Amino acid sequence: MQEVNSRLLVLELLLEVTEDRNGRVYSHIAVRDVLNKYNYLSQQEKSFIKRLFEGTLERMLTLDFVIDQYARVKTDKMKPQIRAILRMGTYQILYMNSVPDAAACNEAVKLAQKKGFSSLKGFVNGVLRTVARNKDTITYPNLSVAYSMPAWLVSLWEEQLGEERTRTLLAGLLAEHPVTVRFRRPERMADDIAAVRAALERQGGVIGPHPYLPYAYRVLRTDDMTQLPGYEEGAFVIQDVGSMLAVEALGLQEQEGPLRVLDLCAAPGGKSVLAADLLEAAGITDYSIIARDISDNKVQVMAESFRRCRLTKASAQVWDAVQPDAALTGRMDIVIADVPCSGLGVIGKKRDIKYKVTPDSVAELTALQERILRTAAAYLREGGRLLFSTCTINREENEKHFEWIKNELNLTPVSLNDALPAALHSETTGKGWLQLLPGIHDTDGFFISVFAK
Repeated sequence: MQEVNSRLLVLELLLEVTEDRNGRVYSHIAVRDVLNKYNYLSQQEKSFIKRLFEGTLERMLTLDFVIDQYARVKTDKMKPQIRAILRMGTYQILYMNSVPDAAACNEAVKLAQKKGFSSLKGFVNGVLRTVARNKDTITYPNLSVAYSMPAWLVSLWEEQLGEERTRTLLAGLLAEHPVTVRFRRPERMADDIAAVRAALERQGGVIGPHPYLPYAYRVLRTDDMTQLPGYEEGAFVIQDVGSMLAVEALGLQEQEGPLRVLDLCAAPGGKSVLAADLLEAAGITDYSIIARDISDNKVQVMAESFRRCRLTKASAQVWDAVQPDAALTGRMDIVIADVPCSGLGVIGKKRDIKYKVTPDSVAELTALQERILRTAAAYLREGGRLLFSTCTINREENEKHFEWIKNELNLTPVSLNDALPAALHSETTGKGWLQLLPGIHDTDGFFISVFAK
């Protein structure tokens, strides 16, 4: 096995993601691929790589502000390699107590030399040592810099949520985000959890219950959930609690068979799997689930998930959700429309989203969402239910579309209070919708609403 320079790997990852002009490289996929390639590394080394990469990317606006206070050349004028090296070094100095300041400086100098910038090693060393000397006196001019969030997003949320809730949200997005899993086999759940806990403890990981749902658990300090016992047998699935709550909101346990379920933008398939599990648990065996997505690759992943979870009544199909399917018009009992969105609610896990999304891209998405929702509503039979959900935090994509569905598509909102945990009840859940906010709720940012025809 070849020796690996962890910081050099992080540097290459940062350059791949931050210098990608086409926006096609996604940070969570890039780091996953690297950790899989170097799976022989110790858990400690893999955790260091993940923390340094994700943290540097997440705090990039803050780091650039700090560097610019002490560098004679501003970050936007630096060579990409030097800019990334300084960001990494500054992140270690400001946010990684386990790394001595001297080590952060020295390793950054070595990286500069390794990348062919020996002439700039004095510059790198000088900037980082100045940051280290002044780190306890740095002040930030606004929320955008303090929480490393683009100013237009801070303004958007302040307008929609108010300053106090925006500050709470920004802190929540920067907090640690454990992986959440759903255990699927009620009769064997205690044994399945015990097996996962034992495996995690051997690698320094931790598992504990989530407060909202009895089958949901949070997992900390593990890099590859697919290697845990029970994964291949479908004992558990990886799914955010917001996504679980969205399916719970449909009240499937109260329905009667036969039931025809259509999941329009289904990949990676977690909602379809949960829908099947809830129906089976309620003794409803006469049902079918059609799970569709536009990407052939995503549909293949979904089909593999259905196989692993032993779902025999769910099929994965390639289909563009915008395009009507006359064969299904007016025939579906349940339609799940978790529509494409700006993804602002999952910034805590996909750190580069905030740098890629723009007001123009959001405007394009809202138009697409309406086209999908209009198609979705046409599939419902009389008395059928529509789940409209997103993983974003934006009234233009969420609350406005809730009103649009009610008024333009003539669907009736359904109270969520009977289906969701009491801890989440509010004046909006009685009206048929819920906006989950990191920092306020123990989930990603998620919008959930249910309608009846």
